[in-house]
Amino acid sequence: MVFLKYILLVYYFTSIAKLDPEYYFYKKIVMRIDILTVVPELLESPFNHSILQRAKDKGLAEIYIHNIRDWSTNKHKQVDDYAFSKGAGMVMSIEPIDRAISELKSQRDYDEVIFLTPDARQFVQRDANLLSLKTNLIILCGHYKGIDQRVRDHLVTLELSIGDYVLTGGELAAAIVADAIVRLIPGVLSDETSALTDSFQDGLLTPPVYTRPAEYKGWRVPEILLSGNDKLIDDWKQEQAYERTKRIRPDMLGE
Repeated sequence: MVFLKYILLVYYFTSIAKLDPEYYFYKKIVMRIDILTVVPELLESPFNHSILQRAKDKGLAEIYIHNIRDWSTNKHKQVDDYAFSKGAGMVMSIEPIDRAISELKSQRDYDEVIFLTPDARQFVQRDANLLSLKTNLIILCGHYKGIDQRVRDHLVTLELSIGDYVLTGGELAAAIVADAIVRLIPGVLSDETSALTDSFQDGLLTPPVYTRPAEYKGWRVPEILLSGNDKLIDDWKQEQAYERTKRIRPDMLGE
């Protein structure tokens, strides 16, 4: 298990990014994430607490929330319109989105312009790993019935979905994606190898975990975890991870 963690660490910092590991450890890199939304109030809480707040306080990540309405030339700050194809629902207009993205791009280079939408491929841990090695990201939150297809065709570089269901808008999805990315930045977590033992990092779910007391209401912690034998404990954790994955997510094992 220790060897596996080492391999994952090397893979994470070198194979994916094609970078010298010292690049991250000794050169301070600040990730910037700009989120474009029509409901910025929905994102105030997620980025001001816990790990994301810690990342900002440490100067490892900067997260900016932009109201797309600020780029609307409509006197009512309208950012949507009726669809040419008719049908129910309004469609987000291309003009304010294009102006917002163009203004941000005039100030710095961006690695990706990400659009969160249910009709895209699913966001997985590997995506989080890859994106955590980027420097500047734009995340565009959808709303209403959809977004003018020309935004997707000409302005967006990466489309992701957090699952096969529909939300009112992309704001909650943006918070999820940003959290998954930022927590992987070296220095954000107190133990940088912690994220490497999360579910999905080695193709398995995590094994069960326990803490004190060793017995509660007659429910005991497995004796092997109290043995102090690191090798036996590592073997047990690997076995449990495999069994849990086989039982809960057999698709991860190709079964």
